[in-house]
Amino acid sequence: MAKLEGVLPALRNMKDFEKVLESDHENIIFLETRLSQIKSLVQYAKQHNKKVIMHADLIQGLKVDEYGLEYLINNVKVDGIISTRANVIATARKHQITGIQRLFALDSHALDHNLKIVKNVKPDYIEVLPGIIPSVMKEIHEETGIPLIAGGLIRSAEDVYNALNGYSVAVTTSNTELWDLQ
Repeated sequence: MAKLEGVLPALRNMKDFEKVLESDHENIIFLETRLSQIKSLVQYAKQHNKKVIMHADLIQGLKVDEYGLEYLINNVKVDGIISTRANVIATARKHQITGIQRLFALDSHALDHNLKIVKNVKPDYIEVLPGIIPSVMKEIHEETGIPLIAGGLIRSAEDVYNALNGYSVAVTTSNTELWDLQ
């Protein structure tokens, strides 16, 4: 399992790929990719000693079922998977790679529903979106005891520091200006 902490660069476009390869970050997250690109991207990242976490739900052209996940794990050799789907995280854990359950804190009903799922699946990490609501982060942390990653609406250094000084072990952001914060 990858140890995730601090700021985790999340790539939305390929123009930032070279920047993250040249950085000191050990882990990188691909948010939006195409199936035809992922194998070469992961190989290239690994040549630069990076661990790659793929948001499986956002890979265009990939059916996110058991066979699609086997392809990501066995052929592409990803180090971790992010998904909103419990079965995807369960498969990641079964194959002993990092499983990150993405949880949208939209309202109380959604939060309660997602907490039930998380308690059954027991992901390695929970990524909470939006990650800028301390009281919700505290509630999720107390309910699950699972390490939290703050994501979504992280727009400033203050947002990063507040999350990391609160209940989050890491922050995901596609804002390249925030990648070098400690």
